[in-house]
Amino acid sequence: MRIAIDLGGTNVRVAAVTPEGRFARILSEPCLASGSETEVLEQLYRIIDDLFTPEVDGIGIGVPSVVDTGRGIVYNVVGIPSWKEVHLKDLLEARYHVKVSVDNDCNCFALGVTRFGKGGPHKEAFCVTLGTGVGGSLVVDGHLYRGRNAGAGEIGSIPYLDKDYEYYCSSRFFTGKGTSGKDVAVAAASGEPWALEIMEEFGGHIGRLVQMIMYAYDPAVIIFGGSIAKAFSLFSEPMWRVIKEFPYPKSVENLDLYSTDLDNPGILGAALLCGTSNCHSERSEESRSEES
Repeated sequence: MRIAIDLGGTNVRVAAVTPEGRFARILSEPCLASGSETEVLEQLYRIIDDLFTPEVDGIGIGVPSVVDTGRGIVYNVVGIPSWKEVHLKDLLEARYHVKVSVDNDCNCFALGVTRFGKGGPHKEAFCVTLGTGVGGSLVVDGHLYRGRNAGAGEIGSIPYLDKDYEYYCSSRFFTGKGTSGKDVAVAAASGEPWALEIMEEFGGHIGRLVQMIMYAYDPAVIIFGGSIAKAFSLFSEPMWRVIKEFPYPKSVENLDLYSTDLDNPGILGAALLCGTSNCHSERSEESRSEES
């Protein structure tokens, strides 16, 4: 059994996951994102404590930040201003005495969808999360390519128009219109003209994002996830109109693109982390002897 965590500036989601990828239990609550470093840590500990049992042999956690995956240090966590440099691996291992692995949250999403979702057959995939921000992860030859700081594929920070892609392709786009992505999606699904107009514009920006991904990476498949991707059907048509403007029609014809229907892929990916080379520490001899 593993504890898998999806930590974000909006919510903290923690699950007990079986080796087969099933959720034994899952807990979620709003993140104390405006709190101090210690307050957020104490919230995380409290939730883990509620799920932790002697059967747990590892903890995997995805965080929206630059990550030193070897040492498990997170830097400048998006949405949690107090988390400038947190030695998360050391803190969790000292408390729970199990192996811990830390990675970028979109990397966890990519692990989840390519292992458990429809992305598995593709050896080259680019995974995009649309939510509070825009995350990107690259799978090459069936393996996750993290880069030096687990930041490879972070397309949201690339300049676009007068700001960057994250501004135009995340929840910030909708708040800039004086509303929220959820309200727009509900209204657009009901045929409200004002909401359909916003979704039309949003889909165009996503289409430009896809074009940029195609230029930079030329993946076999692009897989979308995240809260905004749940409204994929509402912006996919204008998105595809822009994608088809790509100057190489064969590339568009060969592109497989979809929004995943897999539940909690980021948590599933976090559960896989301790099965990768990221997980360097072993359960302590003292802890093992106490359980035998």
